[in-house]
Amino acid sequence: MNLEQLRGFAEVARLGHFTRAAEHLHLAQPSLSRQISSLESELGAELFHRARGHISLTAAGETLLPLARRMLADADSVRREMAELAGLRRGRVRLGATPTLCVSLVAEAVSTFHGAHPGIELHLTEGGSRSLIDELAGGALDLALITASDGRPRTGASLTRTPLLTEELVVISSAARPPVASTPSIGLDRLAGLPQIVFPESYDLRATTDAAFRAAGLTPSVVLEGAEMDAALRFVERGLGVAVVPAMVLLDRPGLRSVRLTTPTLTRTVSLAHRSDVTPTRAAAAMQRTIAATAEALAAGSALISRAPARGRGRRSTPSG
Repeated sequence: MNLEQLRGFAEVARLGHFTRAAEHLHLAQPSLSRQISSLESELGAELFHRARGHISLTAAGETLLPLARRMLADADSVRREMAELAGLRRGRVRLGATPTLCVSLVAEAVSTFHGAHPGIELHLTEGGSRSLIDELAGGALDLALITASDGRPRTGASLTRTPLLTEELVVISSAARPPVASTPSIGLDRLAGLPQIVFPESYDLRATTDAAFRAAGLTPSVVLEGAEMDAALRFVERGLGVAVVPAMVLLDRPGLRSVRLTTPTLTRTVSLAHRSDVTPTRAAAAMQRTIAATAEALAAGSALISRAPARGRGRRSTPSG
């Protein structure tokens, strides 16, 4: 058994297709098939159910997959650590973040980090908190910025999360249009009657606002549903409707104005997660420090953003079930 075989196996399992996996690995399809067959022969068990147009894992394959991902991640970590012995001139950081953080905290942190360490290769994965946690646990990410509306981001037992900051959700509208309220804040009942641009159901932010409307017995007036963050902000800037977003999203957005959302006030906690069973590379550790410093600066510059309580920092999370 070797790493090439395990890498081929993991890629076929991920894509459910031999040809696409071979293309992604830059291999000829027969070569990949031979790798998998050789691996099955060495293990004495079939790893895939092979049917026309459909590939699925056998029980043996299901057992091997998390072990293979961990072995590949550990091998990758060793290679990166060796490459970094000469200092932070080479290396790679694989960072995951939610869409709202990609247009705010991540943009600031990555810009600062690249300026300080231009030789470090950066990979960014955008997704919901739950999918990022899965990728982090599987070894596909080094770090993940995740969010939770109840202040307790849910991670697995092998992951450590560090709460960075807590921010309010605000109602944004076009700065070129009349304000949606004559007061500094707006209630959920008033918000329900305004034309809203809402995010896809996969967004953690969408789940938070939907739950608040349900709890209040209100039905929001939706003018557009399913817009990703960048598109939603542009639609709001052009006056199509309002949107509920985290306060950090307003960074460098002169085309938007905001009012606080009250009765109820909605908040979310932003945390940085990493695997507790893998020592971070020097590059990943440097990125952790950069993200923490960036979060602290953002909290210091806004009344709507605050540092997370110190008692919650750096603890190992328990399974969420």
